[in-house]
Amino acid sequence: MTTIQAGLTYYRQINEQVRAAADREIRIEQVTGQRYLGCGSSDRNISIYGTPGNGLGQYLNGSTIEVFGNAQEAVGDTMNEGDIIVHGSVGDACGYGMRGGRIFIEGDCGYRGGIHMKAYEAHRPVIVIGGRAGSFLGEYQAGGLILVLGLGQGGAYPVNNFCGTGMHGGKIVLRCDNAPVGLPRQVLVSEAAEADLEEIAPYIDSFCRYFGGDAETLKAERYYVLTPNPAAGYKQLYTYEV
Repeated sequence: MTTIQAGLTYYRQINEQVRAAADREIRIEQVTGQRYLGCGSSDRNISIYGTPGNGLGQYLNGSTIEVFGNAQEAVGDTMNEGDIIVHGSVGDACGYGMRGGRIFIEGDCGYRGGIHMKAYEAHRPVIVIGGRAGSFLGEYQAGGLILVLGLGQGGAYPVNNFCGTGMHGGKIVLRCDNAPVGLPRQVLVSEAAEADLEEIAPYIDSFCRYFGGDAETLKAERYYVLTPNPAAGYKQLYTYEV
């Protein structure tokens, strides 16, 4: 294992040390807000101790990044493949334009989580949020899965305002006691069917493996699924010919 002391070192030098390391296992300690750590990384297991800055794991291409602390904005921005595991909470725009891979967040997520997420063929991004999410979760979502477990929320709706605004693909699954109300008319809401529960089960297993908790109890809870409404669409956004 290679250990790097971040301290006040600029992020470029830290990433250069990560790329130059002969070891696959990398440990970065004393992280104090450095941006873009692990950017574009592949075939590494990177453990981060401290608080990484914006763009953690940006364009990640197969590595695993595990953060023992909180992370700031744009975690996993446009990532392609790999895993980001955060033992804490994350800021806004987590998974911005995410194209593949998985992000697991033990705590909460800020505004605009999963904005512009998309999927292509076998590449299907997944974000799992343990606590609650801020407003505009899944904004303009075009593919992939966002799962909000709502831990510590007492069964309440675990998202702030405007969930799914502009959503035209993918799926958002929420653990809560009652169906969400006040969503955009382009978003359909239904109680999770057996197929939906089977789909999210492996991600609940992984979440509990990383952070603890009883996976079987979580799987037995009530979930609601948000998907795009093809009948509503966004016709007002397009020109048309008579």
